[in-house]
Amino acid sequence: MDKHEIFMRKALEEARLAEEEGEIPVGAVVVCKGRVIARAHNQTERLNDVTAHAEMLAITSATSLLGGKYLNDCTLYVTLEPCVMCGGALAWAQLGELVYGAADPHRGYARLSPSVLHPKTNVVTGVLENECGELVKNFFAKKR
Repeated sequence: MDKHEIFMRKALEEARLAEEEGEIPVGAVVVCKGRVIARAHNQTERLNDVTAHAEMLAITSATSLLGGKYLNDCTLYVTLEPCVMCGGALAWAQLGELVYGAADPHRGYARLSPSVLHPKTNVVTGVLENECGELVKNFFAKKR
C-alpha cells in the first residue's frame, strides 16, 4: 500500500465517524512531514454551521498546531473532492498538496471553479475512489 492509500484510509475513518453522527460522510486528515497533524470530519449538523466541512475543520486544527496560517509543507487527504468554499480556504492556506478520493460532480471545485486552488498546490485524485464514493452514495441512498 502506498502512502496516499495509507493516509486516505485515515480520512475514511473520519468519514465513517461523520456517518455514525448522521453527517454527510466526509473525512479529512492533514499530513506534515510524514505524520498526521490534524483530522476532522463533517460537523455541519452538530454545530449548525454550514462551514463546518471536514476540510475547514482540518485546516483550522492544522494551522493552530503549526502556529501559522500556511500549509505549504502539508498534504490534505479528503475522501470527497472539496467544494468551492473549501478550495478557496485551501488556496488561502497555500496548501502544498491535495489528495482526494471521489470526485463530486455536483459541488466539487474542479467543475465549478477549477482555478480556485493555489497555483502551487499539487493535486492527486482518485485515491481509493470507489470506497470513498460508495460511502457517500450509500449515505444518500439511505436518506431517500
